Amino acid sequence: MKASKPVIAVLALLFSLVITAQEKPLTKKDSIVKSAWIVSIGTNFVDDSGDEFGELFDFKEGWNAVPFPSRVSIGRYFENGIGLEAIGTYNKYKEGKIVDNAVNLEDVDYLGIDFRVSYDLNMILGDTGFFDPYIGIGAGYTDANNQGRGTYNAVLGFRTWLSDHWGLDFSSTGKWTMSTDNSTNHVQHSAGLAYRFNIKKGLSRKGEEKLAFLEELEKEQQRVQDSIAAKERANEEARLLAERLEREKEAARLAAEKKKKEEEDARRAKIENEVRNLGRVFFKLNSSYLSTKDKEVLDKLVGILERAPSLVIEVSAHTDSRGTDKYNQWLSEKRAKRTVEYIISKGISQERVKYDAFGETRLTNECDDETPCPEKKHSENRRSAFEIINP
Repeated sequence: MKASKPVIAVLALLFSLVITAQEKPLTKKDSIVKSAWIVSIGTNFVDDSGDEFGELFDFKEGWNAVPFPSRVSIGRYFENGIGLEAIGTYNKYKEGKIVDNAVNLEDVDYLGIDFRVSYDLNMILGDTGFFDPYIGIGAGYTDANNQGRGTYNAVLGFRTWLSDHWGLDFSSTGKWTMSTDNSTNHVQHSAGLAYRFNIKKGLSRKGEEKLAFLEELEKEQQRVQDSIAAKERANEEARLLAERLEREKEAARLAAEKKKKEEEDARRAKIENEVRNLGRVFFKLNSSYLSTKDKEVLDKLVGILERAPSLVIEVSAHTDSRGTDKYNQWLSEKRAKRTVEYIISKGISQERVKYDAFGETRLTNECDDETPCPEKKHSENRRSAFEIINP
């Protein structure tokens, strides 16, 4: 009996989930450095004994080295495996060492500058992780044993990378002289610390295979999910329709509330503007009594309070800077009380009219104890002002 289409779809989904659980996504290990600049610094060992290709490890008598960094190089390495590198080296043929099949009688400087083209063997072998072998050929100039000569070079080496940037570089280079005089061939070995920068990374072969598999798996999962989603789409559309109707109902309610709030805000703004436009009550020097003009201002304030039964205001009273601080504080308190008492006498509840007195601490201009001012400017500070507490 043939399985139904829903059963097949479910089995396919389960199968893809099992594979996904077993196959990890792409990781750092799936990528490799494709191209970079590499600079290295280290030391070099020169074997110019005359039989350097026969006795490669004649350390005691044939190898020469100095006790400090003696090699520096910089190179550019490309995605196709080709590398271009410039190398500078310094060494010293030591007294007592074998040089050109004879015992060297004194220390002699060795200087070399070389250029080479190398090829990354991982392009042939496949990615080998941290191990990076290479071969190369090149040319250079060497001044050794008091003889300058051009050389043809061949190199075999490897780098071992501890991280994306840092690693160790080991190589051996054979140098064949271009001269027809008595200059000889020799071998130069090196070891150093390498640093990579301007790195461009890409997937390894294993990473590319893994990516292709994951993409195919993703397509299969998407196909299964699409078939399941098609069955749910009708129910989803019905649910969305119900939600849309509910949202429209809620939007209508919010619009009504917004309109009500805007009307209330407009009313509040009108009241606040009326209070601001009232101005202030101004007192004569050393007086707390209200003039006829002051009472007209307060009568307008009473009218506003009557039209807005929930409005609460605060009266703040002030003095000019003349007189002592203690006297001015006392005088401002009297002015505040007289202002509030007048408002209450007009039928406004005491709970709706707060007050505070500040003496000469809040001047509206520069007329302090140190600044002489005309009477007109001093009069600007003898005032009661109004502020809405709960608009």
